[in-house]
Amino acid sequence: MNVKRFFAPSTREALQTLKAELGADAIVLSNRAVAGGVEIMALPPEAIDTLHTLRTTPSPKAPPRATPSKPEIRPFTPPRIETAAPVRQNFGATTKGAAEKMAEKIAEKVAMRSEAGESMRVLQETNIRLMDELSSIRSVIERELTGFSWHETRINAPVRAEMLGQLLAAGFSASLARQLVEGIGKDATKEAALDVLRETFERRLKICTSANEIIDDGGIYALVGPTGVGKTTTVAKLAARFVTRQGAGRLALITTDGYRIGAQEQLRIYGRILGVPVFAVRDAAELRQTLIDLRDKQLVLIDTMGMNQRDSMVVAQASMLADAGKVRRLLLLNATCQGDTLDDVVRAFAEPDVAGCIFTKVDEAASLASVIDAAMRHELDVRYITNGQRVPEDLHLPNRAWLLQRALHPRTDESHWRLNGDETGAMLRAQGA
Repeated sequence: MNVKRFFAPSTREALQTLKAELGADAIVLSNRAVAGGVEIMALPPEAIDTLHTLRTTPSPKAPPRATPSKPEIRPFTPPRIETAAPVRQNFGATTKGAAEKMAEKIAEKVAMRSEAGESMRVLQETNIRLMDELSSIRSVIERELTGFSWHETRINAPVRAEMLGQLLAAGFSASLARQLVEGIGKDATKEAALDVLRETFERRLKICTSANEIIDDGGIYALVGPTGVGKTTTVAKLAARFVTRQGAGRLALITTDGYRIGAQEQLRIYGRILGVPVFAVRDAAELRQTLIDLRDKQLVLIDTMGMNQRDSMVVAQASMLADAGKVRRLLLLNATCQGDTLDDVVRAFAEPDVAGCIFTKVDEAASLASVIDAAMRHELDVRYITNGQRVPEDLHLPNRAWLLQRALHPRTDESHWRLNGDETGAMLRAQGA
């Protein structure tokens, strides 16, 4: 049996030499590392038949001997064949090939998924751009339709168009102005149109009357609003109004403004003049305890710290008032502010338990349209209006007729805010359909 040895620096080279000499079906007996390289022992393919014949052919019987004795049997002993190494070699080669194929498949799948992810991202970006373009086209169409509607209104309902233009010029928002003139007929006269507006204001604008005034009802009220809106002065006006009716013994004032020493001192001066106690608190715990101590008072007014409506401390202040107990809020709205600013103030300060609003600086405003618009759209009860610094003279209950007259006060010909017909249509288009 011809066992051949193959030596090479590497297994690959040794196998190549083996296959070249014995063929691809050669039997690998061993594969081991030796000094200088790798040694492979192998048999030619036909040796498997010889091994099979030797294993299955019985041994010949021994010839009889002259003297009887026990026959000596010498079984065939085949050469030692190491089978473990070839099995490991073939298995390793097979595993390596399978692993390479598996790695290729995984790489292909990863590449396909990456391509799919990239395609999805591109599709999403395309959809976003498409939606933006559609929104832009829709806005253009809506503005154009609004313009057509405006021109049609001017032709078919001229008085309604005139009232709409007057409301926009006064400072009302386009959305509320359209709602206010909906009830004006096509052939209505100007007097009839004004009657419709008065009826609509009567129904939509919520105001406080002497029958439900907080001075008589009592309770705990915190005046809130941005810096400079007039909270401290308004607290003094309400306190003076209460003292003239109920007396000083049933009233208490509290300030939470620990940042402006001047504000505390101003309220203390009003308190001394009116004979009313003034308490300064720093946090919710002090406020809660102070309100417990003042539970026998009919009316407690809280002057809060003024801050920008976008300040994060607005939330902290609201939390302090909410944790203190049954504290209701009165939101002060500056009548000189524009509509967008007033919307920001309402969204920041008007909590669900807001008891209403107070119009301040009414005497400084050219028109009350913006502040009335904000109160109507946000459904706020108008409790009081203030029109000066005098205490308590410049504090009044609201009057719808007077508010409507101030809101619809016509612009003079010299006013830069006066609108003609075409400008009204442009404003409507700018504010959307």
